[in-house]
Amino acid sequence: MASVAPVSLEETPFDPAEFSWLWLLSAATYGVGDIVTTIALVRYSAAVAEGNALLRMAIEAFGLSGLVGLKLIAFLTCLAISLYGARDADSAIYYGPPAILALVGAFTTAFNLRLLLG
Repeated sequence: MASVAPVSLEETPFDPAEFSWLWLLSAATYGVGDIVTTIALVRYSAAVAEGNALLRMAIEAFGLSGLVGLKLIAFLTCLAISLYGARDADSAIYYGPPAILALVGAFTTAFNLRLLLG
């Protein structure tokens, strides 16, 4: 059985506290804001349907668990990419995933709120 090395930023040029703040921001916008507003739209708005075909299929097949599952897969994939970038000391790969998730999360949260409020 292959062993997995523990995740640590100790031997990288990046600050672990900064890493935590970057991913907290991503989790707040993409993980909480986008998911909560999407669930509100799917559950409480008959006039609005999920625009993302993959998410729509996941919701139809698995309910809201499908939505949360796909979002979690995307989040964890981006986290793994960022950690890979940290190990390679590649700033673009390190900072890119949390920045993209935060921007996507902020945009979709705002867009979903606009749809919810009319």
